[in-house]
Amino acid sequence: MSASSLFATAVASLTGDLSSPSEVLALSAALVAAALVVASAFVKTMIPLRWLAVGGNVGFLIYGALHPSPVMVLLHGALLPINVWRVTDMVRLTRRVSAAAAAQDLSGVWLKPYMRKRRVRAGQALFRKGDAATHLYFLAEGRIAFDEIGETMEAGGLFGELAFFAPDKKRSLTAHCVTDCTVLRIDESTFRQLYFQNPSFGFQIVTLVAGRLMADRRRLQDQLTAVRASAPQLTPHTSAPLPE
Repeated sequence: MSASSLFATAVASLTGDLSSPSEVLALSAALVAAALVVASAFVKTMIPLRWLAVGGNVGFLIYGALHPSPVMVLLHGALLPINVWRVTDMVRLTRRVSAAAAAQDLSGVWLKPYMRKRRVRAGQALFRKGDAATHLYFLAEGRIAFDEIGETMEAGGLFGELAFFAPDKKRSLTAHCVTDCTVLRIDESTFRQLYFQNPSFGFQIVTLVAGRLMADRRRLQDQLTAVRASAPQLTPHTSAPLPE
């Protein structure tokens, strides 16, 4: 068959497909969906990518329903709720991060939906100095003491983040529960997923870590000032004159 015959056949098929309004709508939906899929290849952040995926799913669903294709309907019917759930989840995280940044909230409470619960009894060590920092923690209930610095922490705060981001990933303090505690924790794999899916999340984490470092610096400066204030004043030693 010649090229001209193939072209004529394709034109005739397309003309036949456009013979009814439903076929026009189906073809238009497929073209829009295909354009969204192509556009998603140039998107670098996850939220716009998910929205493009939702649009593509809707377009191919319309095409599969009007230009009967059960396989296409089943495939995109399954993918659509997954993409809607994922984009909704990321939008909620973005809003939490933005609200925390605006309020200068360094507690990390916005991480709670992505953390797993663990109960720890009084007297038990959550981690010890030198342990590998595999999790980031949020204290939901109870009180925790940090042995090396003699400080305690009440419920409602994030902790363990400095070692979590340290180059050697080693704990610099020992944390044990003064009372029965409920802690929430997030592992590195989940944390990395959140970081790469939402750039705002990364900026808030940087703010959190910087705030902790500044707080530690102020604490050390206060301790140094207190030590200097309590130290006895040194006076120069004067020796008696030697006899002639």
